[in-house]
Amino acid sequence: MENETKNTLQDLSHDLAQAVEQISRSVVAINARRHLSSSGVYWRDGIIVTAAHTIRRTDGISAILPSGQTVPVTFAGADPSTDLAVLKIDSQALLIPRFSDTAQLKVGHLVVAVGRGAQRGLNATLGIVGVLSGAWRTWRGGLIDQFIGLDLTLHPGVAGGPMIDAHARVLGINTSAFSRNIALAIPVSTVNRVVQRLQEKGHMNRGYLGLGMQPVPIPEELKRSLALPADSALLVVTVDADGPGAQAGVLFGDVIVSLNGTAVASVRDLQPFLEPESVGNTITVSLVRGGKPVEAKITIGERKPKDT
Repeated sequence: MENETKNTLQDLSHDLAQAVEQISRSVVAINARRHLSSSGVYWRDGIIVTAAHTIRRTDGISAILPSGQTVPVTFAGADPSTDLAVLKIDSQALLIPRFSDTAQLKVGHLVVAVGRGAQRGLNATLGIVGVLSGAWRTWRGGLIDQFIGLDLTLHPGVAGGPMIDAHARVLGINTSAFSRNIALAIPVSTVNRVVQRLQEKGHMNRGYLGLGMQPVPIPEELKRSLALPADSALLVVTVDADGPGAQAGVLFGDVIVSLNGTAVASVRDLQPFLEPESVGNTITVSLVRGGKPVEAKITIGERKPKDT
């Protein structure tokens, strides 16, 4: 039994080392901030994906290849809401890795976070999938297809590198940008969606209403008399004079209770209506003005991209 256990551990150790060696041909170090490099993955032909929060400048960026050679790369776009950035590279020395569907992941599965540092080169951390759940939104409003919490410690500079399984297949991109307490992985499906949009536009064209809002409780009497769907709604506190809301006739002091019949009790409830695909769509806004119900039709605009 002791020999069997020893052989099993040796086999696991060998397999993990092989997996890291295999993925290493796709992992680069990124020099885009002072004093500390980050990591990146050669995702598609000519495309590197990394963590957006590690990109502190958009010119003079370079990548360190597995061979140790430093080559220039070009900033192609970033989406801070999902912490993903795209860089363009002209190199024949990198390999596109294999990818895996995170729908097959289970809590307790072994995973490896892989990175490459400017000074110390290739690095890896072994851990497990500690938390796993469905789609979620970051505090910046980005839609992530699956919550993947990692029970491991990321080495400095490993952000933007791949999370892989024991077969060297990429499951996602490592980030610590959205939680102080747990490392996360942005799943492959989300990365593919964002990369496609960034390649096309250079930014994520999120929806825009041109309204500043804050949640307010609805008095019980008003809720009953107007048959309102929730206990809270959104008070309009600012109106962009040139924005979609103003063009639709929304006024300062209006109380928005629903969009397309769906109650909105917090600003977070607006996010599903502001996805990139929503730009140009017209939605029905139900609001209360002076104690009376009013309807408006807003055509969702496009939010101007901000610097990373």
